[in-house]
Amino acid sequence: MIDTNVDPLLDQMAVECRALLAGQSAIVVGIHTGGVWVAEALAARLGFNCAELDVSFHRDDILKSGLPQQTAVTRLPVTIDGQTILLVDDVLKTGRTIRAALDELYDYGRPARVLLAVLVDRGGYELPIRADVTGKLLSLTAGQSVKLTGPEPLEIQIREAAS
Repeated sequence: MIDTNVDPLLDQMAVECRALLAGQSAIVVGIHTGGVWVAEALAARLGFNCAELDVSFHRDDILKSGLPQQTAVTRLPVTIDGQTILLVDDVLKTGRTIRAALDELYDYGRPARVLLAVLVDRGGYELPIRADVTGKLLSLTAGQSVKLTGPEPLEIQIREAAS
């Protein structure tokens, strides 16, 4: 069984982010919804501002699944040009959400660099996208999924697919 308490994972991720940033500031950008929760927790630990990114219209499965019925709002600073972005999501599996996030991010400007932090890395990549900072690596069976619940408290849940 997995420990559902994410605080120690977030603490360690903050240490790793500080080391990667080497004294530079960054804009912490969370991907809706779980990524925003993780980003807010990381930004608080790092003392940085937190922004939000909605990737609904950049997903590569939009033709298959249709237009989203609900979307969130992307909230970024006035400019991200030349800034370091710490892009944050709750779970990394295929890399497709991150690709969509990069598309959305670059619609707003050209950051100097983008670092990726994820709370959980499941593997199963379909794109050449890897996290710079990972809270936990998880190997799950085909019938399992991981879900972050929150925002208070933030907890990781492993779910079994219905038979």
